[in-house]
Amino acid sequence: MVDVQAISVTIASAGVFVAAVYYVLQIRHQNRMRQTDTLMRLYSTWGSKEYRDSMTRVNLLEFEDYQDFLRKYGPWQRDAPLMMAIWNISDFFEVMGVLVHRKLSDASLIADMFPVVLAWEKLGPIQKERRKELNMPTLFVWFECLYDEIKKREQKLKQSEA
Repeated sequence: MVDVQAISVTIASAGVFVAAVYYVLQIRHQNRMRQTDTLMRLYSTWGSKEYRDSMTRVNLLEFEDYQDFLRKYGPWQRDAPLMMAIWNISDFFEVMGVLVHRKLSDASLIADMFPVVLAWEKLGPIQKERRKELNMPTLFVWFECLYDEIKKREQKLKQSEA
């Protein structure tokens, strides 16, 4: 015959197990909510007139390499509107690169919401040369890492589709 103590231990153990499962599910849910909140805040920044104007300026750039960029758009001036647009966009994606690196966001989700590839392919040559000029080897390195991560994912998708 089963005694009352064994039944109460079993029920208590089941209760602890159910509580632990519930806690894990709640933590996962809260993590998703935090990620969603962060992305929505970033998206609201991205959607501002300042960032839209910056991205429009960046999209209109046409140059072959950094020297061609300097010939067409002049020397680097921190307060020039075009240079500020380049820094705005680069800074924005740098933050996203850090979020992906720290696993606080997912690269594919960011790639779905923001034009990372377009931005790096336009600004990457400029920022790589600026690293050398300023002797700052880590300048916008997370922006570049984000781009690399997204390109790797694109390659994997293409390979799996073939």
